[in-house]
Amino acid sequence: MKIIRAKDYNDMSRKAANIISAQIIMKPNCVLGLATGSTPIGTYAQLVDWYKKGDLDFSEVTTVNLDEYKGLTRDNDQSYYYFMNDNLFSKVNIDLNKTFLPDGTEPDSNKACSDYNKIIADVGGVDLQLLGLGHNGHIGFNEPGMAFEAETHCVDLTESTMKANQRFFASMDDVPKQAYTMGIKTIMQAKKILVVVSGEDKASIVKEAFFGPITPKVQASVLQLHNDVTLVADEAALSLVK
Repeated sequence: MKIIRAKDYNDMSRKAANIISAQIIMKPNCVLGLATGSTPIGTYAQLVDWYKKGDLDFSEVTTVNLDEYKGLTRDNDQSYYYFMNDNLFSKVNIDLNKTFLPDGTEPDSNKACSDYNKIIADVGGVDLQLLGLGHNGHIGFNEPGMAFEAETHCVDLTESTMKANQRFFASMDDVPKQAYTMGIKTIMQAKKILVVVSGEDKASIVKEAFFGPITPKVQASVLQLHNDVTLVADEAALSLVK
């Protein structure tokens, strides 16, 4: 694992965007695995800025996202498609027909998951997968205790995850209780993995996930077994790591 220490959130965002932009430049028709959440927003903003300056071309890029809430339509402002469109897709020259997320409107979980597994296979797999890191070590919506061998699957969201997401919804009753997510097996099949982490509140889980035992209790710990992982984290997130 390669660790890149950043000064702060903005520096982390630039360093992560550098790695993604290098992937696009080296392989213009690459497949990017993308993540949502607050941490990657600065990275996407930096990529948009470089695109506007003429330094990046997304016209041949394909994207597959980690997850999507079950039951939310794409035009719902809390859906992950809406998030991606708002933060990246609508601001660069990407072909929207090459941007994929699990179909949150598909009520049949088995169909939604098998369809998404087929999409990932059909595009040739993921060249670079971007990940955030949850406070309990989850990646995507893969919560503690889940099996490492899972592919795309439907997840019953834990109470802690729902509470963390509550701030985005009018009330707790509006928070989706399930989501479709890439499984650990799917994530681990990416050729490269880029993890972005920011903030002192993530320091303990960074130490546990990347310097502790590999265990399903900390889903991100399995990344220690991947042969090409880069962790870009700010000083606060790395404060417990020597």
